[in-house]
Formats: sequence, structure tokens, C-alpha cells
Amino acid sequence: MKILLAFSRLIDALNEGAGRFSMWLVLACVLISAANAVARYGFNFSSNAFLEIQWYLYSIVFLCAAGYTLKHNAHVRVDLVSGRLSQRGRAWIDIFGGVFMLLPVCAIILWYGWSAFLESYRVGEVSTDAGGLARWPVKFLVPLAFLLLILQGVSETIKRIAFLRGAAPAAGQETARRDA
Repeated sequence: MKILLAFSRLIDALNEGAGRFSMWLVLACVLISAANAVARYGFNFSSNAFLEIQWYLYSIVFLCAAGYTLKHNAHVRVDLVSGRLSQRGRAWIDIFGGVFMLLPVCAIILWYGWSAFLESYRVGEVSTDAGGLARWPVKFLVPLAFLLLILQGVSETIKRIAFLRGAAPAAGQETARRDA
């Protein structure tokens, strides 16, 4: 179990880094958006590349922060049932949801996303807009993001199993214990 928990910590660190990187990209998105608005309305200059880079950066923010969101238990959750259960009951629901719902769906999206990226890269797909950017880099984000989400799903499952075996604190208690 110690090896699996060490692997889980590595995954957590990877998604923590991706999430923190995504946070900084929000600032980049705002700055590029503001510069684009000033250029368009102040100097009557516009570029499709500026618009598309904003789209690419927002894509990175929303896609690559999904594993970070899961790690911090900040994803959408239906607490109607789980809120009434014990921590062990919630751990079992998280394991079931991760193994039978999250991981299979993410694997399917990863598979098809990878195929779409490869085809886009193979043909050298670019935007149809004048001055637009290459499309394959943004298409790479889909399999990358779902790989990060799969890894975080595995990490969360490891932590829930460790909790059930008495080898780790309950979900959400890791932070509370470190902060105390």
C-alpha cells in the first residue's frame, strides 16, 4: 500500500502543478483579451491569431485543471445520498464512481481524442480563418487533459482504498491534518 500511496502522491503533485499553471494562464487570457480589445477599438487592428490564442489558453485552463479540480474535491457532486453516509460509505461511492464511471468514460475520450489529434497533426490542420493558428496543438489538449484526469481518478481510488484499509485519512482530511 505504501508504494501505491507514493504513486498517488506523485500523481497529486503532477495535477497540482497543472492546476497552478492553469491559474496563471487565466491572467494571460485576461491580458491578451484586453490587449486585443485595445488594439481592435483603439487602433482599428485585429488579428484572428489573437482571438484563437485566447481560445487555446481558455481550453488549457478548463481542460488541464480537471484533474486538479478532482484532487481538491471541487467537482460537481450530488450530495443528496452521500451527505447522509459515513466516511466509509462515501469512500465506497467514490471508488465505485471512479472505477465504473469516471475512468471508463475518460479512457474512451482519451482514445478518440488521441485519434483526432493524430489525424489533425498528420494533415497539418490549421484554422480556416485568415491568419489563424494550427489546430493540432489544441487538439492535443483533449487526450492530455483526460490522461491527467484518469491519473487523478486512479490516485483518488488509491486514497479511498487506503482509507478503507486504515492506511490513510479520509478524503479531505489530508489537508486538514497538514494545516493543524
